[in-house]
Amino acid sequence: MSIARKLTRILRHLFTTRWSARRCFPPEVLAQIEAAIAEVESRHAGEVRFVVESALDLPELWTGETPRERALEWFGRLGVWDTEANDGVLIYVLLADHDVEILADRGIARRVPPEDWEAVCHEMEEHYRAGRFAEGSVAGIRAVGRLLAKHFPGSRPDPNELPNQPVLL
Repeated sequence: MSIARKLTRILRHLFTTRWSARRCFPPEVLAQIEAAIAEVESRHAGEVRFVVESALDLPELWTGETPRERALEWFGRLGVWDTEANDGVLIYVLLADHDVEILADRGIARRVPPEDWEAVCHEMEEHYRAGRFAEGSVAGIRAVGRLLAKHFPGSRPDPNELPNQPVLL
């Protein structure tokens, strides 16, 4: 990445504050996200987590940490990999980069091709570019739910191994 692009990215992250995330994802949108996760999890045996991060800190930016790398970090921190059937999915939104990443645990990753996850990310990003954060989030969760229902039908004995509440960083 060129120095000019790196500096542009750093400035974008410095000016994307937590307030920006709260403005895009107010309590009523977070409640819609939580309800959508509960709804889709009732239709399949997978687990879904949703994380919104406003921006990265300067050290991560300077080293060139990508949204995908950051999503992997949160995948581990939140224990999405720690479900009994290895069927956890993380939807990660990095507002400053206008980027959505979806990570699936190994039980799902073997069955769902990466291009299916990318299609969901692009759909969400289109909504977000238009300022439709609630609609984009719910559409993404439902699309992930359809993929999980196709590959992990039924329900699990413990229907909620991971919390449904979205995480706002």
